[in-house]
Amino acid sequence: MRGFLIVNPSAGDEEPSADELAAEARARGIEAHLLRDGEDPAELAHAAVDAEALGAAGGDGSLGAIAAVAIERGLPFVCVPYGTRNHFARDVGLDRDDPIGALDAFVARHERVVDVGRAGSRLFLNNVSSGVYARLVHRREQHRARRDAFARARALLLTARERHPEPIVVDGQPVAARVVLVANNAYELDAFNVGERPRLDEGNLHAYVAEDWLPRDWHERVAESFRIGGPAGRLRAAIDGEPVELDSPVELRSEPGALRVLLPLERE
Repeated sequence: MRGFLIVNPSAGDEEPSADELAAEARARGIEAHLLRDGEDPAELAHAAVDAEALGAAGGDGSLGAIAAVAIERGLPFVCVPYGTRNHFARDVGLDRDDPIGALDAFVARHERVVDVGRAGSRLFLNNVSSGVYARLVHRREQHRARRDAFARARALLLTARERHPEPIVVDGQPVAARVVLVANNAYELDAFNVGERPRLDEGNLHAYVAEDWLPRDWHERVAESFRIGGPAGRLRAAIDGEPVELDSPVELRSEPGALRVLLPLERE
């Protein structure tokens, strides 16, 4: 078996459909599994004992669990961009608008080694955020039973009405920040936007701290690890855009060169 691909049907757009994407994978000799409600993607990846590579088709929040198993099993990882933003796919050099083309990585097997981060035991590929953005993500999930656009708008409104930031402690020092974002490698930032990462093999985390609700200025710190804390022994955060609650304080650390990523085309 060339590889094992887990497809998250809820992450993708209508074209291609999850079934069409899975069919294209099988045509390349890849075993494809459409994730069902209640299934644990990490357990599925562990059970694919004959796989030579593990892949995930989904948005950024779908990738980490499969990438963690790939590291544990010493296997390469294939990212198939099939979500809304696909920041990791972009930064690793994939065409975010071509999920079918990304399947060729299982066959071409051009390998790139990249860093990952850990928040406690949880792997992250992009970043861990706390503060306003994390609360926005948590509220969006709470209202997802409604239509997604309404859920986002409602979460944004409720979060904007909060005047006082949640207390956050970085390496033992309280910070008066609306947003704390700890990134796996450096982002290109402007006043209002978190952009691309020029490299994924620096071996450092970058902590970006912003005091304003809409960040006009970012204060940056660089280290191999950070210790982040929140109130009452818990930290509401977002890992690669997915809501989590972490023990507080939590150690965030870089794992340089931990993940082998397969790409459809060799990068210079």
